[in-house]
Amino acid sequence: MSLFILLITAAAAAAADNLNNPYKCTHPSYQVHKVSSSPLVIYIQNFMTPSERQQFRQTAASTFRRSAVAGNSGAQRVAIRTSQSTSIPPSDPIARCISERAIFFQGFDIHESQLEPLQLVKYAQTERYDFHTDWLSDPNYITSFNGGNRLSSFFVYVHVSNDSTGGGTNFPLLTTPHDNKWCDLGILECDELYTNGVTFRPLEGNAIFWDNLLPESGEGDPRTEHAGLPLMSGDKMGMNIWTRQMPLSEEARREDLPVDF
Repeated sequence: MSLFILLITAAAAAAADNLNNPYKCTHPSYQVHKVSSSPLVIYIQNFMTPSERQQFRQTAASTFRRSAVAGNSGAQRVAIRTSQSTSIPPSDPIARCISERAIFFQGFDIHESQLEPLQLVKYAQTERYDFHTDWLSDPNYITSFNGGNRLSSFFVYVHVSNDSTGGGTNFPLLTTPHDNKWCDLGILECDELYTNGVTFRPLEGNAIFWDNLLPESGEGDPRTEHAGLPLMSGDKMGMNIWTRQMPLSEEARREDLPVDF
């Protein structure tokens, strides 16, 4: 067989493979910056690619609903959280790629079955999420059925409009880093009215990661309290990636039963 025929055959095979598997999961070269050792808080630059962000915006555009918080009688829509949210089915190929990236970041002891379905959340002008923790205090939400409590969190900035102001993520109990590079690189909101703690500026593609639980006791760490500050103008979309202490049950991971808080 001639070299020409071999090249044609290889190209045809590659084209057929692309038709059958149009999406290929590849991970970007992201950069990490430790903000705090205790609690562990890490800032990640370029965690999500532009094409991934665009795809999430397109596929989820018509599925958002008013965000909820965990209450005694289930998910409740209350005044402290005025955003809109939606869950991405775990079977979505890009969601699986992002989940894999989050698992790799946390090390070999974390497994896919510990991740909740990825949640997108979007904010319009004046919308916010007041101070709260991602770890849950109600024992009804931290059973083995639900995989225990939330071990860790990522918040990824999926979209930030060019005209947006405000909308940072504030951790009031964190110690403010002193190096001017945090301000020079635009990572922290150094002129933010919320002067207590640390306020991260919303920058597309970047992410914040933190541990939710105290390593000694496994109880919720109150120092991880944070807020999605009100947007003064523009719009913003983020993604929550929550890892539980244990595998979630198959029922809890069902695509038609997403966790909504």
